Amino acid sequence: MFKRFVAVGDSFAEGVGDVEPRCPNGVRGWADRVAEVLARRDPEFRYANLALRGRLMPAIIDEQLEPAIAMQPDLVAICAGANDLIRPTVDIDALIAQYDDAIGRLQDSGATVVSFTAYDTGGTPVFGALRGRLAIYNELLREVVDRRGIVLVDFWRMHEYAERRMWEFDRMHLSAAGHQRMAIGVLDALGVEHELEPIEFALGVSVSAAQRRKNTRQWTHQYALPWVGRRLRGVSSGDALDPKYPELTQLMPIDTKL
Repeated sequence: MFKRFVAVGDSFAEGVGDVEPRCPNGVRGWADRVAEVLARRDPEFRYANLALRGRLMPAIIDEQLEPAIAMQPDLVAICAGANDLIRPTVDIDALIAQYDDAIGRLQDSGATVVSFTAYDTGGTPVFGALRGRLAIYNELLREVVDRRGIVLVDFWRMHEYAERRMWEFDRMHLSAAGHQRMAIGVLDALGVEHELEPIEFALGVSVSAAQRRKNTRQWTHQYALPWVGRRLRGVSSGDALDPKYPELTQLMPIDTKL
C-alpha cells in the first residue's frame, strides 16, 4: 500500500470548489479525500499537496516537480494543462511534450503516477467552444499514458458530471460532490478498496427562466469578469497563496462519511 502521496498541479488538484474552512487555503478536494482514505489504512501514511490554483504547465513543472520528487513519494497525482488550454492560443503538441517529460521524471523517481484527461465541455455555455482543443489534448495524453503505462482517470468519459450540482457556482471548479466522485474514481483506478460513496442530491427544484438569468448575471459579475480581468493583468488568484501541504504531513481525516 502507498506510504507517501504527493499531489501536484493547479486548482483541480488543490481542491478549489470543495469549500472547507478547516483545511489550508479553505478547500479540501479529491486529493485530500483520497489521502484520508489511505491515512485510515496506514498510520505511517504521509501526504503533501503542492498544487496551486491558476498555475500553467511551465510553472507547475518549475515550482512543484523537484520538491515532489525530493519527498520520494510512491504515489503522485499530476494535473496540468487546463489553464494553458483555455488561453487564446496554445501549442498543444508542445504542451503534451512538456507533460510527457514531467511524467517521465516522476516515473523515474519510482512513483506510481496518476493523471487525468480534461473534462468534455461539449454543451456547456462557458467552455463549449474549447471542446475540440480539449479532445486533441486528451488523445495525445492517452498516447503518453499508453506508452508509459501510468494510471489514467478518464474525466472525459465520466458522464455524471453533466449534473450541474457536481460543479461549484463558478462553473469552473468541482463542488464537494464533484470532488467526492473524483476521489472515488482515483481510488478505483488505483485498485484501492474504500467505503466512499457519491454524495446524494436532494430532489431537484425547477428553476425559472428569470432565476436562470439572475444566476447568469451574478456569475458574470462575481466570477467571469474578475477572471478575464486577471488574465488581462497577467495575475492569478493563486499568486498570494502557498501550497496547502508543502511537506509530507500526517493527515487527520476530516469526516469519515464524506
